[in-house]
Amino acid sequence: MPLHQPTTRERFDRLDALRGLAVVWMAAFHFAFDLNHAKLIHQNFYTDTVWTIQRTCIVSLFLFCAGLGQALALSQSQGWPRFWRRWAQVALCALLVSAGSWWMFPNSFISFGVLHGIALMLIVVRLSAVAGGWLWLLGAAALLLPHFVAHPGFDTRWSNWVGLVTHKPVTEDYVPLLPWLGVMWWGVAAGQWTLVRRRHWLAGAVPRIASPLAVLGRWSLTFYMVHQPVLIGLLTAWLALR
Repeated sequence: MPLHQPTTRERFDRLDALRGLAVVWMAAFHFAFDLNHAKLIHQNFYTDTVWTIQRTCIVSLFLFCAGLGQALALSQSQGWPRFWRRWAQVALCALLVSAGSWWMFPNSFISFGVLHGIALMLIVVRLSAVAGGWLWLLGAAALLLPHFVAHPGFDTRWSNWVGLVTHKPVTEDYVPLLPWLGVMWWGVAAGQWTLVRRRHWLAGAVPRIASPLAVLGRWSLTFYMVHQPVLIGLLTAWLALR
């Protein structure tokens, strides 16, 4: 069944609000991380399931929303020029994250974090979106493959972006192609299904109380890039003045 192609651009506030929720959750998580880094609290963000499960949920929500967004963009006949403009913004921000993390954490800087992963996955899902319902199966395969296939050749900083590593690299953020591409593929598949059968789930208006989340979701990349410098700056200033 072909996707509905509207003649005018719709505003999918419910998707924006869902993305905004992910942004708020992420900011709260990062603020707790900053407090821990400043030794104001004492938590293990690398092994404690309270934090590792939250991180998995936050990243999954971001990637699922990115997949939904690609389904919407394709349903509105978004061309490649606009896609590449948005992609360039994500890729540039990924490079800035690597540079900033190298300055703060030279021994564990981010070489392939969530923005790096999103940049690569966006290209893959754009090219594979025509698979339609097969994306559910492809997504499941991507999620399961790293549990069965791994090789030391993927353990270097130049190759761990694939995800088939024998051990996780020492880095502050790591979102490789596998298994995370599976989440974005499922987001595309869910978006395509919803646009055909339950369009109102995405296109309906949000309650007034959720409007700020929708606005925040529309500016998620900007917020992502500025929230940590702002949080760290405010925390540093407070520590200096107390």
